[in-house]
Amino acid sequence: MRTVLEATKISEAAAKSIETFHPDCVKEIEKAIKENQYVVVGMKQNPFVSKARNLLTEKSITFKYIEHGSYFSKWKQRLAIKLWSGWPTFPMVFIDGKLIGGFNELDALLGNQKH
Repeated sequence: MRTVLEATKISEAAAKSIETFHPDCVKEIEKAIKENQYVVVGMKQNPFVSKARNLLTEKSITFKYIEHGSYFSKWKQRLAIKLWSGWPTFPMVFIDGKLIGGFNELDALLGNQKH
């Protein structure tokens, strides 16, 4: 795991700003990963998001898709999601509540399997 700043090194004011930075986006994803086996979090216009969704569809795997903007919108909401997960890019793919990574990791996991 990458190093993250210790909580004791964050002021109360900064901690409050972190806590209130688009928590609705994070809660939406937390709820989805509790209720669905497969969850893909993405954005419009990103080809890797499309590839992940297409792979799951080709494998007849039911999944929940959550979309937050495009390259031209909602970057702050996506930043909040990245800060929460620690994953730097989209898509973010969750299986059984666990972040497995993005399209490349999904493809390595499912690419040659029949479902």
